[in-house]
Amino acid sequence: MKIPEHLQQSGKPKVSFEILPPTKGSSIQEIFNTLDPLMEFKPPYINITYHQPELVLKKRENGLLEQKAVRKRPGTVAISSAIMNKYQVDVVSHLICGGFSREETEDALIDLHYLGIHNVLIVRGDADSKSGRFVVSPGGHEYAIDLLNQVMDMNRGLYLDEDLENPTPTIFSAGVAGYPEKHTEAPNLDTDLRHLKAKVDAGAEYVVTQMFFDNQKFFDFVKKCRDIGITVPIIPGLKPVSIKKHLNILPQTFKVDLPIDLASEMEKCHDNNSVRELGVEWAILQSRELIASGVPIIHFFTMGRADNIRSIAENVF
Repeated sequence: MKIPEHLQQSGKPKVSFEILPPTKGSSIQEIFNTLDPLMEFKPPYINITYHQPELVLKKRENGLLEQKAVRKRPGTVAISSAIMNKYQVDVVSHLICGGFSREETEDALIDLHYLGIHNVLIVRGDADSKSGRFVVSPGGHEYAIDLLNQVMDMNRGLYLDEDLENPTPTIFSAGVAGYPEKHTEAPNLDTDLRHLKAKVDAGAEYVVTQMFFDNQKFFDFVKKCRDIGITVPIIPGLKPVSIKKHLNILPQTFKVDLPIDLASEMEKCHDNNSVRELGVEWAILQSRELIASGVPIIHFFTMGRADNIRSIAENVF
């Protein structure tokens, strides 16, 4: 089932979870250990992130350093299939611009189509950890809308190989990311919203937001979206704080604000266990208010951990 169809179903509010592929050399059991405690809440779908290669320095035999690209979290397509078949649940495979050529993207889409996975989330991908800038891969896309257009072309039966005879159109349903506090590179929120509307106009069927800790920022974001003609569902994405360092890491990395009340309580915490408890309590309050406002589903970024997310879900869903 496509994600918009899930969102249209009546009944009690739903919950979805986003997971990371395990690092290279790890077992798929890590994924199952994360999801097993969460599946009792009957998520209609599970998101699986994609990650571009990281540049690392390797010493050669002659003593010189060589820069190599290493994909530390491979296997999103295979993991998507494994989750779908083990849990009999729909999956959303993330697709990113960074680290992929157009041909590699098409190959991934063909694999997903063959496997019966027809939900994708289109994101540009993270900036380079060293330079802080997004680096376009050779033959790849610079912006998420370009990647989205490639997906939409395949839905029309337009593949990169123009010599194909009667190619089968794909049937992907694509979502995109939204930023209640604007994308880090956008000069302002209005400009960011215009880019978001362009993606919706190009075929995106829903929006999943970046994490936020102040629900009013989500409500304001939704209103601004509606005011400029974005009518697709907007799914709130939440991540509970869980370690003391989040007080600085989250604002620095994701450019999100922590409300004064939350930041003050985090400063009072003596250890990460108390921060984790605070994060659960705050996310429960956020979730209840969001549900009361009428959102059809809440999306949780698990970051490979399930215990705090499970505690939130037990109290809300």
